[in-house]
Amino acid sequence: MSLYWRIFLLDASVLVVAVLLLLGPVTVSTPVLMGEAIVLVAGLVAMLLANAFLLRLGLAPLQRLTRAMRTADLLRPGRRAAVAGRGELADLTRTFNTMLDRLEAERAVSTARVLSAQEEERRRIAQELHDEVGQTLTAVLLQLKHAANHAPEELRGELHQAQETTRTSLDEIRRIARRLRPGVLEELGLHSALRSLASEFSTPGLTVRAHIESGLPKLDHATELVLYRVAQEGLTNTARHAGATRVDLRLRRLPHGGVGLLVEDDGRGIGAAPDGAGLSGMRERALLIGADLTIREGEHGGTEVHLSTPSGKAMP
Repeated sequence: MSLYWRIFLLDASVLVVAVLLLLGPVTVSTPVLMGEAIVLVAGLVAMLLANAFLLRLGLAPLQRLTRAMRTADLLRPGRRAAVAGRGELADLTRTFNTMLDRLEAERAVSTARVLSAQEEERRRIAQELHDEVGQTLTAVLLQLKHAANHAPEELRGELHQAQETTRTSLDEIRRIARRLRPGVLEELGLHSALRSLASEFSTPGLTVRAHIESGLPKLDHATELVLYRVAQEGLTNTARHAGATRVDLRLRRLPHGGVGLLVEDDGRGIGAAPDGAGLSGMRERALLIGADLTIREGEHGGTEVHLSTPSGKAMP
């Protein structure tokens, strides 16, 4: 039944009841007596309540669709409005669900292109940092060393300090280049890359422990890159914002055949903070391979980042 006929029949039923009451034994005097006024007001209130109840009942599917539209999030795909009954509201709900299917598919394609271009740009910048800036600083370091060896005694201290500053800058550039382009992932694989990542983020105030299960299935390059980037972003958020002293980085096989990544810290927790660029980036990467990403408070405090890959991502 269409929405038009639903509302028409609901209002018609209330009006029919009102007419039946007028045709009944109830009479109204002129002027209206107190008892008759009470009966009329009570009847009017009853009809209004009945009309409100019936309208709410008839428009309930529209309200459910409104809630589904309000909570729809392309970064959390798969949520659909329930289709109930037949008629215009059911058609509208199915159309909305079809639109979500199309938007999620188009977003997945566009996100894949954007992230692919982003990875290519990272490789280019890392290469330039390594080949141009890195080599330039290496030459400066050698020149400073040569100058320090031939400089007067009173200038050698300043030149040695300049050497240390240049060496520190060179190490920092190399570290940035490694983060931009995970060469260890391409050369040695995911296990070594995650262990290197844990070692890189370990500081005197933050202990990062890597727990990697043996016998994991071999994954395709796209899945390995997503796992690496999510782990990298999780550790970066912990180091910058969590105030944690310990982080556990775990990689294990899941019962359904996929691989699960867990980044768990003992920091202050994520609370009700909205998703920033880092968390949104992790969700978009997870969508690329059809993985499930969950970011939540830990049972004993801190933050947990779970990434579960589908079973079909393992290579034969």
